[in-house]
Order: sequence, then structure tokens, then C-alpha cells
Amino acid sequence: MIVLVPVYRPGDRLPRLVDDLASALPAAHVLILDDGSGPTAAGVLAAARDRGATVLRRRVNRGKGVVLKNGFRYAALHHPGRDVVCVDADGQHLIPDVVRVADRMRETGALTLGVRRFDGEVPLRSRFGNVLTRAAFHLATGRRVRDTQTGLRAYPAGLLGWLRTVPGERFEYEMNVLLHASRAGRPIEQVPIVTHYQGGSSHFSSLTDSARIYGPLLRFAAARLLAPGRDSGDPAPAEITSSRPTPATRTP
Repeated sequence: MIVLVPVYRPGDRLPRLVDDLASALPAAHVLILDDGSGPTAAGVLAAARDRGATVLRRRVNRGKGVVLKNGFRYAALHHPGRDVVCVDADGQHLIPDVVRVADRMRETGALTLGVRRFDGEVPLRSRFGNVLTRAAFHLATGRRVRDTQTGLRAYPAGLLGWLRTVPGERFEYEMNVLLHASRAGRPIEQVPIVTHYQGGSSHFSSLTDSARIYGPLLRFAAARLLAPGRDSGDPAPAEITSSRPTPATRTP
């Protein structure tokens, strides 16, 4: 298994994350892709490399979508047949949750999300944003995904080629993956995880990146409204759920 960690101006937690992942997933290899952080990130990236991670760097910042697709390409070329788990570098994902998501993906052979609970001490903006995007996603696809913006995702090796064809260069890419998976009738597994905020600044631009995310949602929703008769048929949320299309939601 490959643990893919996209980074931009990473903090000092990164080397510790590499150590923790290696301890919890000893058979996995950590692949870090830096999206043009510049010379200030050299020290922390070198420390991650010293701990056994492969570190690839871009000179220019292009966006999370570009970096993820570069990582999928590298994994397919250099580690063919190995599944990929994507983990954010900011410490938001607890290691036991990473393992649970990876295990669920291996059990089902499906795209698997670590879905945050959004209860407890969750910033109001994050809570409201999740409710809004969850409702918009259901409107656009007819399928219930409880956390469309989670960065903890596991992909079987067989999806890596398809993932590189999904459009999007920045934060909208992860939304596009879910939209295109829904349109193609691919199952989406969901594993609840702890919402663990570390504080600090986010590289997400509220206005620009939100527009990137909601644009594809609106287009998919418009297409759905023009194709009546679709129904989600998804099960009610449970401890571990699967968002799978019924025949009524499949497209040719």
C-alpha cells in the first residue's frame, strides 16, 4: 500500500506523521508530494525523507488536484498493483482512523472515505459548509455522502488510471472524483472518523475554492433536474455505510 500525503508549506508535524504511519502500517510506503512550497520547506521535507518517505517536489504551486494525480501516476508506475490511501499532512487524521479506512477499502475493493462526524468542538464554518455541500451533493447525484471534502480517502489500485482522468487541478478535484464516481455507478464506502482539529491556517480560500467546488455541483444538479425519475435509494447512515447506486441512479 502507498500512503500519499500531499503537502504545501508543511509544518513540523510531518516527520512525526511519517513515523506514525510506518509504525501502524509497516508494509506501506509513504509518498509525499510537495506542491511548490519553496526553499523554506526543505528542512522538514528532508526530515521526512530521512524517516523513509519518498519526497517529490514541484517547483511551482499547481493545486491539490494536480499533486494527487501526479501521486497516482507515480504509484502506478513505480509501485504497480498497490492500493493508495490519501492522508492530509496537518495532523487532522488520527492514525487508527487511517488504518480503519484502509482496511475497509481492502475488504470491499471500493473507493472509501473517512467521513468526519462534525460534532463536538467543530468550527461553525466547517459544520455549516459540510451540511450545505452534503445537501448539494445529494441534489446533484441522488446519493448520500456525509463528508464530501474529507482528505482521508482510500483507492484500490484498479482505480488509479481512472482517477487521473477526472478533471480538476485544485480543491475541486476531490469533489469531482465523487461526482464522476456517482455518475459511473461506482460504490463509495464511508467509515466514520474522529474530527480532530489541530488549529493553524488553512490553504483553502473560502471564496475562490468554494466557487470551484460548487460549480461542478451546480452543473451536476442541473443535469439531474433535466433527467427526472432518479432516486437515491441509499441506506440510512450507520457506523459503516456504503453509498451504492440503485439501477435508477446508474447512467449508461
